[in-house]
Amino acid sequence: MKKLLCIFASALLLIILGCEVNVNGNDLQDPPATENPEEDKEDPKEEDKNEDEGKEEEGKEEDEPSGTISEGHLNNNSSYEENMPEPSYDGLTHLTFSESDDIFANPERGFYKHYDFKSASASSLSSSTLKSDRVNGITLCYTGYYLTKYIKSDISEDFLNLIRKNMQALRDGGAKCLLRFAYTSDQNDKANWDAKPEYVQRHIANLKPIIQEYSDVILCWQAGFVGVWGEWYYTNNFVFEPETPEEHALRKEVINAMLEALPSDRSVALRTPMFKRMMYAQSYTDTLTYKTAYSGSALSRLCAFNDCFGAAADDYGTFSGNDTRTYWKRDTRYVLMGGETCNVSEYCTCERSLKDMEDYHWTYLNSGYNGDVLNRWEKNGCMDEVKRRLGYRLSLADVYHSKPEAGKDMQVILRIKNTGFAAPMNPRGVELVLVDAAGKKTVYAFNDEDPRFWFANKTSIVNQTIRIPADASGNCTLYLNLPDPKATLHDKPNFSIRLANENVWDSNTGYNKILEFKVK
Repeated sequence: MKKLLCIFASALLLIILGCEVNVNGNDLQDPPATENPEEDKEDPKEEDKNEDEGKEEEGKEEDEPSGTISEGHLNNNSSYEENMPEPSYDGLTHLTFSESDDIFANPERGFYKHYDFKSASASSLSSSTLKSDRVNGITLCYTGYYLTKYIKSDISEDFLNLIRKNMQALRDGGAKCLLRFAYTSDQNDKANWDAKPEYVQRHIANLKPIIQEYSDVILCWQAGFVGVWGEWYYTNNFVFEPETPEEHALRKEVINAMLEALPSDRSVALRTPMFKRMMYAQSYTDTLTYKTAYSGSALSRLCAFNDCFGAAADDYGTFSGNDTRTYWKRDTRYVLMGGETCNVSEYCTCERSLKDMEDYHWTYLNSGYNGDVLNRWEKNGCMDEVKRRLGYRLSLADVYHSKPEAGKDMQVILRIKNTGFAAPMNPRGVELVLVDAAGKKTVYAFNDEDPRFWFANKTSIVNQTIRIPADASGNCTLYLNLPDPKATLHDKPNFSIRLANENVWDSNTGYNKILEFKVK
């Protein structure tokens, strides 16, 4: 779819007093993602607003944490602190892990498939289709809903039921969506470009109960409603090409309503950095920081999408200068970035695209558009890297632990490397799971750990102490579980993060094996 102005070494086995340690696991591999071609559309505007961006200003990295370091039992709720020193590894058993190059499915990242729904009678998503997509490495789908029939009325219950059915299919199928609403996909259908502001507000109110109930399967809610395809360009009712905060006022009312309809742990995506600046930020230097990220403020909940990635110097109106680029480079360290490509250019070579995905912390991309750009990446040899690195790619670099004894404390230190383009962007649980010889499971959940700060190209540290049950004996296994924290998804393996290591993943539980030991 054309958008906006067109568009770790083998495991080291050590024996310590009273326990035998080894690393094992199931080597499960998912096939790579496949592409989903999308029908080409008419260019929404012929003239190219390309500007000479010149050499872009590089944003200075702010002070950041060396890892998630806390010491205590179970949920000690200690604060996540910046610049904590490395822990002492003296006297601890050290394990290393082999990193995997496999391409496999993980939640809330990667390529997505595109689905549109234009009437209440449209075929709904099926969990079987979504499960098939997962086999091909895809756990995301774009769900675009067109409200053409309701431009002057409330949304019908039949259409709302279609949305509910699709949301439940996502839960059952192990997938999440990028959500958008619009009124037409036809640029020539000018009368239906968008609804009057009062009807948009009513439609958001109609949708709110569904959004609240199914927020667990929403990756983000893209700011649609305005313009053809909900792309915020052509509009009848929201000031065409607004330039001042005052001219953005009606659009800001839409965003405020969307933010209010969403739970505070989910975000609304804006099409350009200019929109965030004009409606909420004081300036292009007013970006999120380690201290202000994930605070629940409007700024912290407004993420980004670029539906003409690598198309031109300004990505067809996505940027208006170096300051807007620098803004997104800094801001997207803490908010989602995704979208699609739309045009072959000198700006979408493998080298340039990989660099831009790193700089702008890309999490998701359309698997079906633009076909020419995607084929270029495939032909020139970078597609597999894109598939691996979109969003987060977490792996164990090292594990250190003290001697495990029944009824006593055991220190566990994990060094987790992220070779993806971004950190996990939505809340994510961190648990150690101990299974003893009798099959008894003990879960240690750490609410003070936050994977959203496990930044790209960094190694983060999890330092925790657990108490081995007094009745534990025989062969025990310790796992790392990174589940979805939502109660509806927590116990579903497909919504837990798989680490990019050899022989650690258990697809039946969603756990990653850290070590096995014997308690005598």
